[in-house]
Amino acid sequence: MPGGNIDVCLGEREEKMGYRPMALADLAARLEASSDERIRWKLVWEFLEEYRWEDPDAQPALFLEEPEPVGDERWDALLAAVAEHLAAKHDLAPPDWTAPRVLRSPWFPAELASQRADALVWAPAAFRKHGVYLSRKDLEAA
Repeated sequence: MPGGNIDVCLGEREEKMGYRPMALADLAARLEASSDERIRWKLVWEFLEEYRWEDPDAQPALFLEEPEPVGDERWDALLAAVAEHLAAKHDLAPPDWTAPRVLRSPWFPAELASQRADALVWAPAAFRKHGVYLSRKDLEAA
C-alpha cells in the first residue's frame, strides 16, 4: 500500500523535527505571553485545528493537564470550557481542574450584537457553564 509508506515517512520526519501538537497547557503559556486579543484568538483556533488533526485516541492528552493561569479570568474560564467541551466529545468527565474556573459575569467575546445573540443561543453547554458565550459555529469554523 503506497499511502502507508508515506505515512510512516511523515511520522518519522515529524518525530525528527520534534513536532508535537499544542496541548491546552501550551496554549495557556502562549496566551499569557501575548496581550493582543487577535493573536490570542488565533492561538485558540490553532490549538483547535491541531487537536482536530490528532488521532482520536491521543486527543484527551491535549486537554487533561491543568494549564497555568493566564492572568485573566476570562481566558482561564475559556480554557476550562474548551477542556470540558472536548472531554464531553470523548464521553469523559471534565478534568477536575475545570470546576473552579467559572466566571461570575458572562463573557461575550463577540463585538457585534447579532453575534452576541447567536452566541447566547448556540454556545455549547460547557461554555455556558463557565460563563463564556462563544457560538458553536465559531468553534467549528476555527
